[in-house]
Amino acid sequence: MDFIFQTWPWYVSGFLIGMVMLNLIYFGKTFGMSTNLRSLCSMSGLGKKIGFFNFDWKAQRWNLLVVLGAMFGGFVAVHFMGDASNVVINAKTIVQLKQLGIDAPNGKLLPDALFGNAIFQSPKKILILIIGGVLIGFGSRYAGGCTSGHAIYGLSSFQLPSLKAVIGFFIGGLIMTHFIFPLIF
Repeated sequence: MDFIFQTWPWYVSGFLIGMVMLNLIYFGKTFGMSTNLRSLCSMSGLGKKIGFFNFDWKAQRWNLLVVLGAMFGGFVAVHFMGDASNVVINAKTIVQLKQLGIDAPNGKLLPDALFGNAIFQSPKKILILIIGGVLIGFGSRYAGGCTSGHAIYGLSSFQLPSLKAVIGFFIGGLIMTHFIFPLIF
């Protein structure tokens, strides 16, 4: 049973994700987390006011279980499998973070300067969170899905728009990491 509580190798996790994708394709379902946001808006009645949300959300009920599973899995991982001692951060990354005033996580997965509760005391960081959330929400709708939908489902079903979106996500990540992130911090 120790295997279950350890970090799984990429080839085990990748194989399991591949099997899930094959099953979804076989049953004619599409995968994506941002689809659930549209379903939730439709469930709340926004479909009566905004045409984009006027669709049969009941056909997507199964996908809401993906969100619940992700939340439950995150809870289990943090509370029962939260051993960060087997996660190694590259020494160059730690040096670069220190240059930006961000300490290494020290036994945690994420640095407190970026993900701790203290960020809610800084108006600048709250503004960054709000702007980032709006950009992610807008971007996922504009791109026709989020990173998980395009990278996992879209690429596995050989969709050219997903390949273009994933290339854009990668380039955007590089620009953010090397140019914008140092300007913000």
